[in-house]
Amino acid sequence: MEQEGIHIFINGKIFTADRANPYADSMVAENGTIAWVGQEADMPLPYRQGRTGDGPGADAGAGGDCLVTDLQGRRVIPGFVDAHMHPVMLADYQKQIAVMPPQICSIRDLMQEIRKRRQAQGPGRCILGWGYDEQGLLEKRPPDRHDLDRACSDAPVILTRTCVHIRSANSMALRLAGIDRNTPNPPGGEIERDETGEPTGILKENARHLLNPILPPETEADKVENLLGLGKILDAQGITSICDMGNMDGTDNFPIYEAAAGRGFSQRVGVYYMWDFFADRKDFHIPNEHFDRNRKIFAAGLKLIGDGSVSGRTAWMDRPYPGTDDEYGISVCSDRLLESAVAFCKENHCQLSMHAMGRRAISRMVERACREGPWTPAGIPYVRVEHVTDPSEESIEKAVQCGISFVSQPIFPYAESKSYLRNLGARWLNECYPFRHMLEKGINLGFSTDAPATFWSEPSDPFPGLKAAVTRTAADGTSFGKAEAVTPATALWLYTRGAALAAGLSDTGMLAKGFHADFAVLSDDILETAPEDIDKIRVLQTWADGRCIFQR
Repeated sequence: MEQEGIHIFINGKIFTADRANPYADSMVAENGTIAWVGQEADMPLPYRQGRTGDGPGADAGAGGDCLVTDLQGRRVIPGFVDAHMHPVMLADYQKQIAVMPPQICSIRDLMQEIRKRRQAQGPGRCILGWGYDEQGLLEKRPPDRHDLDRACSDAPVILTRTCVHIRSANSMALRLAGIDRNTPNPPGGEIERDETGEPTGILKENARHLLNPILPPETEADKVENLLGLGKILDAQGITSICDMGNMDGTDNFPIYEAAAGRGFSQRVGVYYMWDFFADRKDFHIPNEHFDRNRKIFAAGLKLIGDGSVSGRTAWMDRPYPGTDDEYGISVCSDRLLESAVAFCKENHCQLSMHAMGRRAISRMVERACREGPWTPAGIPYVRVEHVTDPSEESIEKAVQCGISFVSQPIFPYAESKSYLRNLGARWLNECYPFRHMLEKGINLGFSTDAPATFWSEPSDPFPGLKAAVTRTAADGTSFGKAEAVTPATALWLYTRGAALAAGLSDTGMLAKGFHADFAVLSDDILETAPEDIDKIRVLQTWADGRCIFQR
């Protein structure tokens, strides 16, 4: 047999995510693809003959005609598949003020950091920040234009909330964007106003886009450099496949990824286009060859935003938020936008993704999708619903019947528990994110981070989300529905094969014959570690297509 490009891995504790063959101690990669996985004693004879001369203590070396790596008894898992994140945004944010602990714990801390940035870069240059959650600040309120004016009045200041659905701006930013007391609320958005009718500086949902024209431009070369830096972080976190769910502007991320991949960016990427920014562009076109999912960088489909966030109190619910009679959140997506997205995806046989956290938003998307037959090739869910915080039983059942996938983020209640408790109360919080129930009903469910859209300083790290799914306990000790906890093996499956299936990545997320040889070697055995210590686990090595891309 042809031996070129054969790499044998032995003496591991391999979790394959393959339900037909979940555990193994050895595997073989051939030209970047898994050729065999199982127990070493059962390894096919040609591979055993090809590795003559290797010793049990060998780390990595030539044995006969094969390269052999001793995994030294470590737990090995498939490479993580983050099925919903915003990497280009996250990469850009690395240069902004991170408005979160431990550096910033109050509006006073924030003001001081803004003053430092203003002093360093001078007047007139926009100051940007990201990640604030008012419940994580000492004052328990969002920073408004008056706070930001006191920190800096001679340069625009724009902060993006952790959920990425709300922005806070100072007076200069509002003035430059043409926002005043006479500016009407845009459809699906709200300009928050004080008792006199003046804008407070808080812009919710579609109103946040009013600031886009004054944001400082970045060149494609800048974005590629930023992305290359982020890629190294993803490598170190064991993340080998990602879905980019779009930007809050009309940037086409596809060429950015292609350029980064040409310079060593390791991750396999499915690119989704935020339809709000492309629907009315007559020149918008995705070449047919970009839809080829055998490419390392491919166009996966479109993304719509159906509502807001729980932590921002804008998720569109079917019951009022506690303490109110008429506050249900915000429905963001117009019928025209939804219908044009459905038409585009049907014509191009690509996926439609809909952000839907609240029950009304989830129901709306599921109902609309179920009026269609699947328009994607077999094995690729034609519709994905993102977040799915508070689904109804009817929506779950219809999604199962129609083959709609759900992609959810256990990091949200883990990192944002204070906001969830304030906005929902303990009983409602315990009903949210019913992972176990959705799996029992047969939902095609996957996990992800939605980085950077969460209140966590390392938002792309998979391990806090895994811990949250297993313990159903937030970072601050808040319990959020322990009856919906899943086992560590299930949580891992949801972050690897489950995520890949939900995103329609047919040959990744599992260590089985014919799949990409993407995997991570862990510092501790996640299947035996105390659940409360899962977030302490680190990735020692990451392999993509049989090549080691990270070594701690």
